[in-house]
Amino acid sequence: MWDYPRPPVLEPVDERIRVVLAGVTIADTRRALRVLETSHPPNYYLPPDDVDPASLRPSALRSLCEFKGLAQYWTAAAGDRVEPDAAWSYPVPRSGFEALADHVAFYAGRMDECWVGEELATPQPGGFYGGWVTSAVVGPFKGGPGSMGW
Repeated sequence: MWDYPRPPVLEPVDERIRVVLAGVTIADTRRALRVLETSHPPNYYLPPDDVDPASLRPSALRSLCEFKGLAQYWTAAAGDRVEPDAAWSYPVPRSGFEALADHVAFYAGRMDECWVGEELATPQPGGFYGGWVTSAVVGPFKGGPGSMGW
């Protein structure tokens, strides 16, 4: 993970990626993309056709990534569970990240389960970054206490 590049790279994912909220699978794909960036576990971006449209509502929150552009956030909902600002996408990504257009990424810590293949991912430390930690990713990771200035 420390040899992930800066600026980040975007690559297709071979594994099945699934997201579960309130016991409901709200996203399931074999066509995900992931972003690899120095000091971060990967973020997984799922094509909009593989995300249940009833599970997402637009949020007013926006953020700016120097590499990917302006992010639109989403409130995720399933069953009786509502998670404000728990997912994000880039409607018009910057050059080099055009393939991310409208793909949705989820904060693993805000979902019940996020799967990479047959492995249950854990959230990147802290609440700001959305990386998914699996056994294939070695830390330490940016996001935990004392790591914001790395």
